[in-house]
This record gives sequence, structure tokens and C-alpha cells, in this order.
Amino acid sequence: MATPAPDTEPAATREPEPTPPGEGPRTGTGDTTIHESERWQRFAGGEHPPETLRPGRWRAFGRALRRAARSEWTLAGLCSVLLALAMTWPLARHLTDRIPHDTGDPLLLTYILGWVGHALRENPAGIWDTNSFWPLDDAYLFTDTLMGYAPAALFITSPTSALVVYNLLYIGTFALAFLGAYALLRQLGARVAGSAVAAAAFAYAPWKLGQAGHLQVLSSGGIALALAMLARGHGYSLRGGFKPERQRPGWIIAGWLTALWQFAIGAGLGIPFVYLLLGIGVVVGLHWLAKRPRLRWQTLAANGVGGSVFSLGVLWIADKHAVVAENYPEAIRDIAYIKWFAPTWQSFIIAPQESRVWGEAHEAARAELTWAPEQALLVGFTLFALAMAGLVWSCWTGRQRVWLALGGAVVFAIAMGPNFLDDGSWAWVLLYEYAPGWDAIRTPGRLAIYLTLILAVLAAGTLTRIADDADELAHRARIDKRLKVKAPKRIHALLFLPAFLVLWEGMTVAPYTEVPQAPVDMSELEGPVLFLPAGGGDTKVQYWSIDGFPEVANGVAAFTPDEQAGLKSMSTGFPGEDAITSLREAGIETVVVVPGSLPGSDWDGLDTAIDPYGVEVERTETAVIYDLNAD
Repeated sequence: MATPAPDTEPAATREPEPTPPGEGPRTGTGDTTIHESERWQRFAGGEHPPETLRPGRWRAFGRALRRAARSEWTLAGLCSVLLALAMTWPLARHLTDRIPHDTGDPLLLTYILGWVGHALRENPAGIWDTNSFWPLDDAYLFTDTLMGYAPAALFITSPTSALVVYNLLYIGTFALAFLGAYALLRQLGARVAGSAVAAAAFAYAPWKLGQAGHLQVLSSGGIALALAMLARGHGYSLRGGFKPERQRPGWIIAGWLTALWQFAIGAGLGIPFVYLLLGIGVVVGLHWLAKRPRLRWQTLAANGVGGSVFSLGVLWIADKHAVVAENYPEAIRDIAYIKWFAPTWQSFIIAPQESRVWGEAHEAARAELTWAPEQALLVGFTLFALAMAGLVWSCWTGRQRVWLALGGAVVFAIAMGPNFLDDGSWAWVLLYEYAPGWDAIRTPGRLAIYLTLILAVLAAGTLTRIADDADELAHRARIDKRLKVKAPKRIHALLFLPAFLVLWEGMTVAPYTEVPQAPVDMSELEGPVLFLPAGGGDTKVQYWSIDGFPEVANGVAAFTPDEQAGLKSMSTGFPGEDAITSLREAGIETVVVVPGSLPGSDWDGLDTAIDPYGVEVERTETAVIYDLNAD
């Protein structure tokens, strides 16, 4: 992870500081106390502190643990977890029976996690053909795969354990987003307060409240963390520039592996991230050709190995998705479809309805949007104000601020999709037409992740400049200029106050919904099974099917396959003779009707007392089970 930036100036330029008077000396090998006058004599004479005896092994181990406990990164990690628990409370109390937001996409993603764990244990080669969407092939690739969460998915053995894993990952996405952004900002050279405030703004941006049902969108912490690792490995920071002596090949490999892990969670965020890394690589390559900075051979080797692993992994996953796009043309979205979901010019100052602070106030504005859940993309007024101030007053140089502003403008233009100038023909459409994989992205507004990150860098620059100036004023007021002093801690503590405004804007009113129990024993059903009514409630069926994974014809994904639509049309008029005959010919063995599960549908008032000829019927309090091949 990134090395903490100095408290007063970049580590690359900071001179060694003497120990201030009145504090115990730090010898680096022990805590031996030296008389104050003797300490000053040694300091004036340029002598090093006296060495102490080497401590014993257990004593050294204890001191190492104490240092680790007091480490900035230990504290940052602890704070990120505690903050995530607080901001998602009371979800931690209901891990086994509640799910964030609703029972739509969250249950679908819970099912995907369950399927990944099941397939890896039972038949890794068959992971692509799920038990849902029977009898279609490659159904696992119909939506984001969450493959990056495979280690966690291995703990899933039942619907309840799947719910626990999903909820823990949901909470963890906020913790990792905060920690990843904090690491990146510290590596770039921001101070602690600026990094913490900006990291909170990135992790808890108001627009994320509308994405509470999309774990793959909330899982953005790997983006910031991978960038931090790569910058650390190459010895680069915004304040210190490139330092050849700080190259760390191990961090470079870790950065590439983290980037691959991020891509493996979902292509929706993964594809733009690949192009971001490609763009950074081109810029770095051109800079090397122009300046020829000194690179260690280990650095080149680490990039070769890490970059190759990343590229091969991306190409392997992309090839699998390409097969789906070829076999299911209906998976490709046209420009008109994307335009419906793309944000407008005002979207980035409109909060989603889940926002506790701004949701109700922006209700009228949301009414003007075609699809508010993907178009209400408020990045946060506190973050925006700090970032705008950072354009004119910052610790970053003027050139760096210009590049950050240009980057933000480019992201803004692309994120608007076909709703940008000239129907997006100079931004999104170019990528849609010519960039491989870009036509698979349905919701361009989710690129707000990168806009939020750029604004966070600018905001951190503002607060870091304030901290720097406060320390400079304190040093100027010092009578003895030999000592480099800082502003009082209470002054620096004030710089954390914007974090409360950021978190206040990130509070939600979205419920944690109770998950319904399966109406039948799924493991006892003879598949293939069709649940009626079929449609939007299929995510519940997929979640229930984690119990035994029977073959089910139901399924919800990023698109609706034509074959599934045809099977659904066959069920019209069930339990009529024609519907039963059609479903039998299609291979359906069992039909389960859940009356009242979809109010207002054709199945709401179904007369389940009918006993069709040649069909064995079993009625329970919650469902009616039809065995189509009982005879």
C-alpha cells in the first residue's frame, strides 16, 4: 500500500528533523532517556544518539506489534471498517434475513455468488451454464459475474449463508472504497485530513445511494487501490514527481493483480478501467520516450509480468462475453436504448430518492428524468465546493490542476453518453463504435465513479494546502528557526470537519428489506422447473434455488433471451391443456404457481383449485405444485 505522505511536505524533499525539546528521544533501537542538555549537545555537535543493546526476540516482536497497532494504515483500515458499519447500520444486525434496498437485483447478485461457490466446489468447468435460464448455455455471463469475489463465495452452502456473504461484501465495498481512495491520495502527496475527507466523499457519494442494489457498481475500491499500488511501485507522486530510488517492483505486481481482480467483479466497471489503464500507459510511455527517466530492470520486469497476467485475464473473460454477444444478439444495446438511461446536464446535481438529505428536495427534478435510478448522480455539494476551490488554491501545481480539470471534463462528456453535445458523437459514440467491448455498457452514468475520484483529488489538494499554510505560519512564528514545527493539533483537527458534511450527504433512507422464504422445498423439486408468475420476481426464484440448485427456467439478467421469452409465452393460459402440452414438449417437468406473488398480474387471481387432466397436483399453504409428467 502507499507510503504515508509527510505531515509538512513531500517525503522526497523533507529534511531529517531533530527531536523537539520537551519530548522523549527516539533512538530507533530503544527508549533510553537522555538528559535534555546532553541531547542538545549531541544535536549541536551532529552526533548520533547512543546505541542501545539489541532487544530480545520476544521483546522485539512485541515492539513490532505495538508499532503495527499504531501504524497509520492500521488506523486507516480500522476507521474504514467502523465507518462502513456505521453508515450501513443496522444491516450488520440482520445479516441472515435482510438485504439492502430491495429484493430485485440484490437477490440476483446473491444467487450469482451462490452459484460461483457451488460451481467451484462441484464442477469448475461447468460454471458458465447456471441452473437458471434452463436450457440456455453460458447463462452465468448474462450479467456481471462477480468472479472476483470467488474466495468469499466458497463459504456459501445455503441461501442463508449466501445472504450473509452478500451483506458482508456490501459493507466491505464501502470500507475498501474509503481505504483505497485514502491510499491513493496519500501516495499522491495529500495530507491526512485532506485524504480522509476526500476518501469519505469518494466512498459515500450521494449518487451511490441509488446504486445500493448493484454490488458490482459499489465495488469500486479496487480501482483506487490498484492506482495507488502502481503509483507506489513506480515511485511516483503528484507532489514529489518520479523518484527512481523509490521504485518497488512488488507493489507494481500487486497493482496489476488488484486491477485484474477489479475487472473480474464485473465488466460494467471493468471495461472503462481497462481503457483508463491503457491511457495512463500511453502517457507514461510517451513521457519515458521524451525524458528517459532511469528505470530499474526489476521495474520493467514487474510491469511485463504483471501487465501480461492482467491482459491475459482480461482477454479470457472478454472472450467469454464475446461468445454470449455472438450467440444472443439481443444482448447488444443500441444508441436509443442507452440514451434512455444516460444522464442529462443536470443529473450530477440531482440526488437519488434514497438520499436522506436531498432526496425529497430533488423530487421534482427527478420527475423530469427518463430513468432516475441511473440518472440522479449527485457527487456531493461538499465535495464539489472543495474541488472548485482546489482549482484555484491547492497544493497541486497549476499544470496538475489543469490536467485534472481536463480529465474531469472528458469523463463528464463520456458519462453523459448520447445525451452529450451532438448526441454524443464526439465522445460516447466514438467509443461505442470503435472501442472493443464498449457497446456492452448499458449505463454510461456509472462513469461518475471517475468524476468523483477526480473531484476527490482536487478536494484533497485544497485541504492539504490549508494544512501546509497553517504549518508554515506556525514555523514563521517560531523564535528558534532551527526547529521545523507544525500548527497545533487542534488546528489540524478542524480540517476533518468537512468529513461530517460529506457523510451527512451520504446518509440513506433506503430500507433493508426482509428476504422472503422459499414457498417450497427447492431441493425436492424435480427439474426442469418453471415458477409462475414469471418475470420480475424471478430473482427470488434464483435465490431460492441456491438450496440444491435444481434446474429452473426462470431467470433475470442484464437482458432477456428470446428463448426465455418464448417459454414464458407458452405458459399463458396455464393450467389449460394447450399450455400444459407446450410446456411438456419444451421439457418442463414441474410447474410451481405462487398465487399473489405478483399482485396485479394475470396470475393474481388464478383458480388453483383446477385439477388438469394427466397432471398430479400438490397444494400447500404457499404454493401449488404441478407435476406435468406424473403419469
